[in-house]
Amino acid sequence: MPSARDFRPARLLRNPHLQTLLSSGPLRQSLVRRRASDLLHRAAAVILDAGAGVRLSGRYTPSRATPRGLAVVLHGWEGGDDSNYVLDTGARLLAEGWDVFRLNLRDHGGSHALNRGIFHSCRIDEVVGALAAIAARYPVRPLTLVGFSLGGNFALRVALRAPAAGLPLAAVLAVCPVIDPAHTLRAMERGHLYHRYFLHKWRRSLRRKQALFPDLDLLHPGDRRLNLRELTRVMTERQTRFGSLENYLDGYSIAGHRLAGLRVPARILTAHDDPVIPIADFGGLPELDCLQVDVATHGGHCGFIEDWRLDGYCPGYAAAWLGGFAGSTASERGKTTA
Repeated sequence: MPSARDFRPARLLRNPHLQTLLSSGPLRQSLVRRRASDLLHRAAAVILDAGAGVRLSGRYTPSRATPRGLAVVLHGWEGGDDSNYVLDTGARLLAEGWDVFRLNLRDHGGSHALNRGIFHSCRIDEVVGALAAIAARYPVRPLTLVGFSLGGNFALRVALRAPAAGLPLAAVLAVCPVIDPAHTLRAMERGHLYHRYFLHKWRRSLRRKQALFPDLDLLHPGDRRLNLRELTRVMTERQTRFGSLENYLDGYSIAGHRLAGLRVPARILTAHDDPVIPIADFGGLPELDCLQVDVATHGGHCGFIEDWRLDGYCPGYAAAWLGGFAGSTASERGKTTA
């Protein structure tokens, strides 16, 4: 099993902002899509019944051989099933013999028309429901989950709820997951570039939702002057029952001992220099036999670019971690986790 210590990028690639921007940027997109050509060309679009009338979308690509298992890959906020990191990891897992399902959160990946209510990060029940629908539709085992950024936060919360939901989840990998949303929001506010980037993408998403559902009370004329914190606050007040921004952020926090009940083997890969997720947040997580936190010195936010060919470290890392569970028995999985 590789370690975060094994990630040693070229010296000029050690800047965390360069790592972050290169990972998701257009310069890398064509390279990733070429590597993911089989994943893309054989993918089938799927609409899932996630329960309570909610529908979520995704794309399923089967292995060309007898599958080693089923890997679900989940993007971050304002990403989608075609994000660079999703395609890169999905392509590697497919090449390693996994069936791959790239799941979209509500209002992501062009799925705005599927549900009337807007996306927010506390909608964990529908993501658990979507995983249950995937497990029922595709009975290949083991079922595993890889999530990035906010998707990593969702992945860990799904793992926390999996036993009670009867979800046969064997293992989870969370890459740079959001731990304390209040801290992440402050970090984005300090990083002007990230604040502007996410604000632009979220406003565009809300405008699309408003056009599809004109009677929704979403954007008002004066909202274009709001920063990310204030726009989150007004959306919380208009579209949710949390009552305050603070209650909403606390609603999807996994800080402190919130993961204490975790029973599914889970690994976190993060970077000490992540400009969006404060490294101090990981220090407060509970010490559990089934939870491992692996911290690289460099990597930025979901970056982990190894060289000037823009090769990513995450795909091989994910393949190695999940490969330890492929075709193994429950007792063997326990030994792997230990």
